[in-house]
Amino acid sequence: MEAAIRTQRKTLLGFVTSRMGDKSVKVTIAYKIPHPRYRKVINRKTVLHVHDEKNETKIGDQVQIMETRPLSRLKRWRLIKIVHTDAVVAVEANLEAPKE
Repeated sequence: MEAAIRTQRKTLLGFVTSRMGDKSVKVTIAYKIPHPRYRKVINRKTVLHVHDEKNETKIGDQVQIMETRPLSRLKRWRLIKIVHTDAVVAVEANLEAPKE
């Protein structure tokens, strides 16, 4: 019964843009809307603070997040899963790592 209630919560797809401390990330949700008067399509974004329990995301990863109870002053979303990892960022991180 509880699983049925959880599936009614909002879920979104976005990209991790920042890691900020332990178990916290910023996820950017990009969308397009028409201008109310001129009808030109405008790019907009929303930045959400997300709880990452296992610290498993990296900057550039595409993630699925779900709405949840307030976890802190700003965090109202939690990580469900990593949809796609950014291989380019992972390769660059390996190149920048000091070699022993």
